[in-house]
Amino acid sequence: MFEPGDETVERLIQHLRRPVAMDAGLDARVMREIAQASSPRRRVWPLPWSVAAAAAVLGAVLVARPWARNATSRADTLQFVLIAPQAASVSLVGDFNDWDPARSPMQTAHGIWATALRLAPGRYRYAFLVNGVEWRADPGAPAAKDDEFGTPSSVVTVGGRGS
Repeated sequence: MFEPGDETVERLIQHLRRPVAMDAGLDARVMREIAQASSPRRRVWPLPWSVAAAAAVLGAVLVARPWARNATSRADTLQFVLIAPQAASVSLVGDFNDWDPARSPMQTAHGIWATALRLAPGRYRYAFLVNGVEWRADPGAPAAKDDEFGTPSSVVTVGGRGS
């Protein structure tokens, strides 16, 4: 669908990485729409453009700094987003879920994959598992130091200074 280095895709990614101010309740509304869209009792496909646009805006904020919190969000709820339009599945794996892909599958809205987790204060290593085989670090978060397995991963700190 998209070729690596596609100028349009690169411009879109750069646009999505720009910080934007958002309504504090938007995150919850977007995640609720994503959950309802994947619910077996309500089939909505394709998603309304308003939901896709909201997911894109949400992705812009979270891709830029998914580990950051604003003053109105809960201190222990973090949202993780990956733009992967060609992926068939994406899971969030990390220290917080014993690196088990079944525990944190992500939902998609037109190639923007998202999930929210409640995390206790601490420092966590995490990655995205794409299509069950490809490990990806979060492009919008600090990279973790190399681990003993050589897989790319990122770091998120919950609570404490700088969060």
